[in-house]
Amino acid sequence: MTQESITVLRGEKVAKIIENISDRYSVSLDKASDIYYNSETAILIEEGVADLHCRSEKYLAQCVWDEYNENKFQ
Repeated sequence: MTQESITVLRGEKVAKIIENISDRYSVSLDKASDIYYNSETAILIEEGVADLHCRSEKYLAQCVWDEYNENKFQ
């Protein structure tokens, strides 16, 4: 697999995670994008840590949302 194809697949994965956050938690796509891109989980996915990119979009959306809520109340 080329680096270009990996980048495309990761972009599609991120888009699905953001859509999932928006749909499941009734926030706008802009807000879901902000939540995702400001998360530690996003960094871990980008770095390929623990093969997180292999997890489902629902699972990753839940991880990002949980992280957001933990940070929101600190």
